[in-house]
Amino acid sequence: MTDDQRLDAWIDAHFDEEVRFLQELVRVPTDTPPGNNAPHAERTAELLAGFGLDAEKHPVPQEEVQAAGLQSITNLIVRRRYGAGPTIALNAHGDVVPPGEGWTHDPYGAEIVDGKLYGRAAAVSKSDFATFTFAVRALESLGLPLHGGVELHFTYDEEFGGELGPGWLLRHGLTRPDLMIAAGFSYEVVTAHNGCLQMEVTVHGRMAHAAVPDTGIDALQAAVRILQALYECNTRYRQVCSQVPGIKHPYLNVGRIEGGTNTNVVPGKVVLKLDRRMIPEEDPVAVEAEIRGVIETAAQHAPGVTVDIKRLLLARALQPLEGNRPLVESLQRHARAVFGEPIPAMGTPLYTDVRLYGEAGIPGVIYGAGPRTVLESHAKRADERLDLDDLRRATKVVARTLHELLG
Repeated sequence: MTDDQRLDAWIDAHFDEEVRFLQELVRVPTDTPPGNNAPHAERTAELLAGFGLDAEKHPVPQEEVQAAGLQSITNLIVRRRYGAGPTIALNAHGDVVPPGEGWTHDPYGAEIVDGKLYGRAAAVSKSDFATFTFAVRALESLGLPLHGGVELHFTYDEEFGGELGPGWLLRHGLTRPDLMIAAGFSYEVVTAHNGCLQMEVTVHGRMAHAAVPDTGIDALQAAVRILQALYECNTRYRQVCSQVPGIKHPYLNVGRIEGGTNTNVVPGKVVLKLDRRMIPEEDPVAVEAEIRGVIETAAQHAPGVTVDIKRLLLARALQPLEGNRPLVESLQRHARAVFGEPIPAMGTPLYTDVRLYGEAGIPGVIYGAGPRTVLESHAKRADERLDLDDLRRATKVVARTLHELLG
């Protein structure tokens, strides 16, 4: 029996245990907002201790957490050192958007139906808490000499940008791996992703009684002008194509609008929140300057109106780093063997906190348990689910890759 076959056999023999581990993780809510995620980290550390894996707990100071609009964050690091050689970090995030409406399964029940496990974060990305934990356990089960080490990074700030998750660990010098793999899906190795600029635009007019509208300044009419100018940008963006397979073009979306006080009052204030996806080739500084210019120009056509523009998030794109080639080639090779089909290396239009490792100069990729598309997983929608066959096979791929790179 080859070492790869021994890894596969160990994972098969312990797969029911892996599924139970994932179920326990799904059953502890991590809705963000409100972002009270420390209890999940405590439960995760407890479960890891049962496997003989000691998790360092790194609580983020409460004032930093509250300033970010969250309630509690404790990030976890498990360090496994085998000898001289590279350290490979495996990162997954436990925070997730609230369930929302439309579920036919309990979002925290972790029910298994027809080979699929249902629950919020079952696919993104508590599944890869399980993938990465059991890949490491399988690797260590061989009892072979290894060169280097593995770290598990389980963090809790992906939904709000990652600065208090991986960003916080990196800034405080708590980790500096040589390579890293982050939570992803099984049928592609992601080497690049879009950036994201989020902004809040507050349009100020002057309230007035609707019976005497001329005594007011309608902030909503001005906001409509601004919205039209912003959405017109998408026509031009569609002509700007990325050279990264899997990524198409930039896009701007206004996801939230608030304003007005009553139906019989001329609205004196309207707030818009926009999301601008940036392809890897774009300069974030230039993109932000352009958006501000579009807003300010449109506002000039509304006399008496003033506009405040605030950046909420600037997440830079993940750029492929040359040093990621060993990860890419190993994952592709083993995934092809396990899944029986070619696994492409490509980009994704999403943005993740993996970019923070890239910005720190740490080559990484995105790979883990999941379907071919986000749509299939129902991530951020009702009835999020994970095909357990993908969990089993992704665990084998990651375990084989760790064995190749550290053995």
